[in-house]
Amino acid sequence: MRTYVAEKEALIANIQIIQRQADGVPVWAVVKGGGYGLGAVPLARLLRDQGITRFCVTEVSEARALREAGFADERILMLQPTTDRAVLEALLDLNVICTISTQDGAVALNGIAAGRDMVAEAHVKLDTGMGRYGFRPEEFNQIAAIYQYMDHIAVSGIYTHFSSAFCSEKRTREQFEQFQILLDKLAGRGYETGEAHCCNSAALFRWPEMRMNGVRVGSALLGRLSAKGNFGLRRVGCCETAVTELHRLSKGGSTGYGGAWRARKETRLAILPVGWYHGFGTEYGRDSFRFRDCVRGTLSLLKAWLTKRRLYVRVNGQRCPVRGHVGMLHCAVDVSKIECHTGDQAVLDISPLMQKGMEVVFR
Repeated sequence: MRTYVAEKEALIANIQIIQRQADGVPVWAVVKGGGYGLGAVPLARLLRDQGITRFCVTEVSEARALREAGFADERILMLQPTTDRAVLEALLDLNVICTISTQDGAVALNGIAAGRDMVAEAHVKLDTGMGRYGFRPEEFNQIAAIYQYMDHIAVSGIYTHFSSAFCSEKRTREQFEQFQILLDKLAGRGYETGEAHCCNSAALFRWPEMRMNGVRVGSALLGRLSAKGNFGLRRVGCCETAVTELHRLSKGGSTGYGGAWRARKETRLAILPVGWYHGFGTEYGRDSFRFRDCVRGTLSLLKAWLTKRRLYVRVNGQRCPVRGHVGMLHCAVDVSKIECHTGDQAVLDISPLMQKGMEVVFR
């Protein structure tokens, strides 16, 4: 049995810190990825209880789940732009704010809204350096055409996304400046851009002067920012399970694939039914192949080896090291120094973003 526990008290504390940091500016809570692993609806309910009524999603299913759960009047922004007619039809049925990031997307949305004899609400997405979605600065005339010619689209907002707020002030300020230049250019043409927002979680805490008319937060809710410093936020989410078996190793014995670890003395192991499949002992972000990233990754591994950095879990409240490689569905923990029996509780730190295969409970 494995349970993923989201601590309500920690979540509420984080929400309150975010609201203070936002200083009266509307907070858009990002509940993509199944509510960052916690469930979009349960997380949204807790957020609404704390006064947050604006949500961002990336799937029609997330928007539909919110509406069907009683989020009838809350504003929902679809961050994922599309030209797919079926998706756009569904978003309009659900009264969701669409994102426009290309001329084709604008034409598609305007045409569908015209066929329904309605005006679709939308936010315009600008690419100031993320390099994924959004109009590029040189496509200004295409952006202006939305305001000038798309009679069945009501633009209520405009936004961009920072690529390096967690690590680069220079890069972030360049993007912020580019965003402001585009906004000023649109205002100079007499266009009302609506609510402008650019701050993600890291930017909100590092450069609150960039709050503008709204902020979008996701990882800050979980207290798991990539940026240095936790800003008083509390880490949310852990796995609770039970010891399924106790296993003894003689001196020189090994555990796990590859025999990477060997016992220097007789060792008692607690076997836990949690492995990398569930998100334990895994990490993301190792998919970049720039030379400096490779060097940084190599140095990180070398440091871990030199300092004998290990994974730990808590068994009966005691910190115990993981031995050997983490398996797909289980891991082995050294409980030689503590009282331990089968069925005893173990707690593992797993990011909500990485967890899977577990029931999620709010406690």
